[in-house]
Amino acid sequence: MGRGPGATAPSPRDVPGGLARRVLLPTALLWAAVVGVGFLLAEVPENGVNERLVELRIPALDTVTAFVSGSASTMVVIATALVVAALVWWTSRQWWLATVPLVALALEAAVFLTSSAVVGRDRPDVDQLDHAPPTSSFPSGHTGASTAVYVSFALLATRIRHGALRVTVIVVCALMPVAVALSRVYRGMHHPTDVVAGLAVGATCALIAWTWMPDGARASSDAQAPRGVETDLTRR
Repeated sequence: MGRGPGATAPSPRDVPGGLARRVLLPTALLWAAVVGVGFLLAEVPENGVNERLVELRIPALDTVTAFVSGSASTMVVIATALVVAALVWWTSRQWWLATVPLVALALEAAVFLTSSAVVGRDRPDVDQLDHAPPTSSFPSGHTGASTAVYVSFALLATRIRHGALRVTVIVVCALMPVAVALSRVYRGMHHPTDVVAGLAVGATCALIAWTWMPDGARASSDAQAPRGVETDLTRR
């Protein structure tokens, strides 16, 4: 993630326009789509899948899913995003890249909290292994938050020049949200469509955050990826 001679920060005058066109507008459209789908699914019965998973519960899976679900809790996700953002800034000195996970998480939180309040879908009518937060079931906040940050990490990882490390990081980051989604359904906290919506919301927020910067700054950042053999991260 080296800076390179062509890396330049976005011009301050370009930031408001970039935020309005590339962040606020697509996020508003995403919110409308989530609410619309949520109303369509609000009364759709899905307890059959959750009831079947209750029958398949075993102590080992209970333990694993508790850990995976806990890794997507609010404080853990925020802390993880802050650490990665700090690491990206330290290795690249490109603040507009370092903010990608934070912007993605903030957008996901805004969409999730407001849309879940509007839709108000009940959680599955099964024995739940976690304490149910006050938000409704649709979309899955744990799944959405983990997807937003880990897809952001995967996008940032595309700039790692060490091939094996790049592929490993991307694969791990892609699998983590799926593990969270499966864990939330297994633990009776969400319907299957809740976590699918969470995956979609989180991934969309990550893409919005990735493309928020003005074209000139994004081009100068992307131009650095092919240069050299290793990133600053792999050298330190």
